[in-house]
Amino acid sequence: MKNYYILKLSFFLPTFCCLLNATAQTPQTLPRISVQGNCFVSAAGDTLVFRGLNTSDPDKLEQDGHWNQAYFEEIKNWGANIVRFPVHPTAWNRRGQDAYLKLLDQGVQWAKERSMYVIIDWHSIGNLRSQLYQHPMYETSLKETFEFWRTMAKHYKAEPTVAFFELFNEPTTYHGQLGVCSWAQWKEIVEEMITIVRAHDCPAIPLVAGFNWAYDLTEVAANPIEAAGIAYVSHPYPQKRDKPWEAQWTADWGFVAEKYPVILTEIGFCGPDDRGAHIPVISDESYGDAITAYTAEKGISWVVWVFDPQWAPQLFSDWDFTPSRQGRYFKKALQAANGSGQ
Repeated sequence: MKNYYILKLSFFLPTFCCLLNATAQTPQTLPRISVQGNCFVSAAGDTLVFRGLNTSDPDKLEQDGHWNQAYFEEIKNWGANIVRFPVHPTAWNRRGQDAYLKLLDQGVQWAKERSMYVIIDWHSIGNLRSQLYQHPMYETSLKETFEFWRTMAKHYKAEPTVAFFELFNEPTTYHGQLGVCSWAQWKEIVEEMITIVRAHDCPAIPLVAGFNWAYDLTEVAANPIEAAGIAYVSHPYPQKRDKPWEAQWTADWGFVAEKYPVILTEIGFCGPDDRGAHIPVISDESYGDAITAYTAEKGISWVVWVFDPQWAPQLFSDWDFTPSRQGRYFKKALQAANGSGQ
């Protein structure tokens, strides 16, 4: 289905929430983020919306020689105020917990120095209940997933830079190919993860995705996750719905933002002739216009996939950080939304 696999608190007010300015501040003053109603708020009570970028897996970047300060400086220069780290289970296992934590600690520090918050994402795709996955790189288990979040909760509970834990990247049964999982069953698994995180006095905000590769949140209307202080995730890539998108987005996941915070932890597009193009993300700048306008109206946060020249849809084409087609679009959008003035 896919291979792809925003502090200085000055802000303006959209319809529901305020946008976060990406102006730098010292790491010591980065405030803890929490949930209040349908918004993210700082310790001072300021309402924030995040606009940022996805890294590729830190393990990959380190092997490529680009998990470094220059990489994070470029992310900041593009206007991001948040960065998402996708941790693949196979990379976690291959490198080992202690060595991988060192990578994450480096990234958290580099983000912190640039006043960017961090999402740690357990980057698996598939059915955690049946333990069947879309590709071997996503192989994990319930026990390993619970252990991962226990480790993250203990390790980062005193670090407000790590504001979010995305509990499972993209739940899907792949039209039954990966077995069966009802919303009630998924809800039970998610609530157990949240219990484990909270039992370690960790205030990071759990992010919960729905089915259809983290697109569909319709079940939240009747049966929300039974935990306070959480937020919901969608990955509304272009081909999830036909144009016009907006009414369908509202029905599928946008309605959730009326009651809970929502963050689109993956958005993006590429042209049909772009390197790595594949059906879920093939579109043009009209998608960017639609998703940025829709989220601005509703106070929804977003994070673009992916800040890498090889994974798709790419945001840049080489290690001189030459923007791709979607890179040009979202670099401009980030700098405008977050007031970076770049």
